[in-house]
Amino acid sequence: MPESRREKLLRVLVPLAVMLLAVLAWEAVVRIHEIPHYLVPAPSLVLQTLVRDWSSLWPSLLFTLKLSFSALAVAVLGGVLIAAAFSMSRWLEIALFPFAVVLQVTPIIAIAPLILIYVDSTFAALLICAWIVAFFPILSNTVAGLRAADANLKDLFRLYKASAWQRLRLLLLPGALPYFIAGLRIAGGLSLVGAVAAEFVAGSAGKETGLASRVLEASFRNEIPRMFAALVLISLTGILIFLIFNLLARRVLGRWHESEIGPP
Repeated sequence: MPESRREKLLRVLVPLAVMLLAVLAWEAVVRIHEIPHYLVPAPSLVLQTLVRDWSSLWPSLLFTLKLSFSALAVAVLGGVLIAAAFSMSRWLEIALFPFAVVLQVTPIIAIAPLILIYVDSTFAALLICAWIVAFFPILSNTVAGLRAADANLKDLFRLYKASAWQRLRLLLLPGALPYFIAGLRIAGGLSLVGAVAAEFVAGSAGKETGLASRVLEASFRNEIPRMFAALVLISLTGILIFLIFNLLARRVLGRWHESEIGPP
């Protein structure tokens, strides 16, 4: 087996083996010390609960996925467009960038209740909360990438009297792609964090609710295995988002950019 293939296989098998050992150790500790399930349930009980309650957890999982990816899509669209506008007008960036910083540094837990009051639609309010959390990494990373274009190439474009649109399309945006992908990796996880945090503030309001609402319901009823089952689904959702954007980075940057060539 070639070394590269062997290394790729080990990168998958080693984390899986460590995770399996951790789960087995958790199971053993719970069984040996006979820890009550209402304190710490065994992984086997969490799995049984997940299978038993799948009919109610599945719609919540779909809602959380819908909310997270919708917020991420809006963050990408808005972040890239605003970053492009900033690159074409320095004064526009100076005037508006502080507002983005304010959104970033203000805890979403603090402003989520206000958003839920002012916005009639529960889903729209949750979407705004998740968008606020995911927006800034896209904007800041894309702006940094647009600024990082080679100065000599910028002078060359000016020498040939390229328009602002040509500089943006042919020089700035391609050079900013690695920075954008890095921001996308961060924003992907943050969109899930924002969605879950907003749902915790909203409680179980509305007809459609996500996994955070299932966690709240289980905590109110002291159904600890069900709570763990919902938390497992949230964690798996985060892992799925990470793997998707990790694969995207390798597909887009793997053949030409240093960040994805060879082992990290």
